[in-house]
Amino acid sequence: MRSFPRPVLALLLTAAVLAPVGCSKPKGGAISVTVIGDSPRLADPAVGPLPTGDGVLLGSIAQGLVRFDARGQIDAGLAERWTVTDDGLSYIFRLRSGFWPSGRKIDAREVARILNRERRQASLNTIKDTIGAISEIVAMTDRVIEIRLVAPRPNLLQLLAQPEFAILRIDPDSTGEGSGPFIRQPGKPEEGLGLSRTLPGADGEQDVREEVVVTGLPAPSAIARFRTGQAQMVLGGSFSDLPVVRAAGVARGTLRFDPVAGLFALVPARQGGPLADKALRSLISRAIDRDALVAAFDIDGLTARATLLQPGLDGIGDPLAPGWMAQPLAQRRGGLITEANRLLGNRKIVLTVSFPAGPGSTLLFNRLAADLAPLGIGLEAAPRGSPVDLTLIDEVAPSTSPAWFVRRLHCGVVALCAAEVDAIADAARETQSPQQRAQFLSLAAQLIDREVLVIPLTAPIRWSLVSSDLPGFVENRFGRHTLSDLAIKPAREGN
Repeated sequence: MRSFPRPVLALLLTAAVLAPVGCSKPKGGAISVTVIGDSPRLADPAVGPLPTGDGVLLGSIAQGLVRFDARGQIDAGLAERWTVTDDGLSYIFRLRSGFWPSGRKIDAREVARILNRERRQASLNTIKDTIGAISEIVAMTDRVIEIRLVAPRPNLLQLLAQPEFAILRIDPDSTGEGSGPFIRQPGKPEEGLGLSRTLPGADGEQDVREEVVVTGLPAPSAIARFRTGQAQMVLGGSFSDLPVVRAAGVARGTLRFDPVAGLFALVPARQGGPLADKALRSLISRAIDRDALVAAFDIDGLTARATLLQPGLDGIGDPLAPGWMAQPLAQRRGGLITEANRLLGNRKIVLTVSFPAGPGSTLLFNRLAADLAPLGIGLEAAPRGSPVDLTLIDEVAPSTSPAWFVRRLHCGVVALCAAEVDAIADAARETQSPQQRAQFLSLAAQLIDREVLVIPLTAPIRWSLVSSDLPGFVENRFGRHTLSDLAIKPAREGN
């Protein structure tokens, strides 16, 4: 993260209005979607992390066994139906009768191989740990797949709906092909990636064809395309580019925020250095004015948080906020300064931080620097190649289970961890009792909070820009948005 000089920051904030537009509105009634970031590509999740655009593309042309609908609920994907055994240890999926875009029939054996590739030891799939309870994925017939578990996992379908478990056929001599529902259309890359799907008409009516054109652009250019009507939707917004869209003055009601669960938190980036001291980590956490940070972001429903877990997760009660959270920072700052003097003596320390580039990161940096300066703790952006003390986790939880939060702080995943916590988390994975699993995960989370292995701030921020002529868009807790049926208002939940 680098702190932008005022003139540079001003240019960033006004770029959404003045940025040149390089694409024209697609012809033929196609919906134009712009994703913030690089141009989407068909990427294998086993090779590494998925940028936002790649995740959007995979969810559209390489659906999983199941997929998310507009509301973030589970819908049929490549599997037309599924059953779960009474003991919760087996999920059996029956695949639709379908073909790859090349014309080759989709076979359960190949689908099983694709899923097993994502969970193998060599896989770099970023959420493969979340399906660690899977013992086997096997094809029972050419259209039936069974997933066997070592312990019940009620949230398995939410994980299988993520683009990281898309059914993507990788060919050494091709760029790969997906399982639908959209297929790619030929065209010039600079004009965007064309996607289409054909739906049979009801009662003998003419077939319905849906077309979408997806492009990837930096936030200022993406917002400019939306403001000029050349994009009907922008996806992939986060805290780092939020000030850009705020400054752009988009039409009322078009800026939409997903109520996502996850982690927006600071973590030590190395085992040594000043943050090896638990007392200092605790002092820093208590000195951060989370309420002021939330107010600066100015998002309805966004709340300050000082615990690893957040309210609303499955199987456990809402976490209890630490007692000091109830006292305004102005009232406790004097005690914090006294504690800092006792802990640091006459020393002043400087912590190096690494945040993503963007004016939102500058806002976060400045807020943290203002809170820590009275304690004699300075912040500076870490020079390239230099040790980093603090970094940021800004990630959406892939399911409603508390397990992801706990295992995100697992040894080997973060620099500073606790073996005791890992042992409890592993025990939670193996137990057959849902009640005992919840107890293990709650205990592990409490230990992480007690040892201050993470400094939570709030939930992640995910925003989109959506035209009023796309009523099919719905905010959801996973921040995943289907590109199908965007022009159709979804039925009310529960209907």
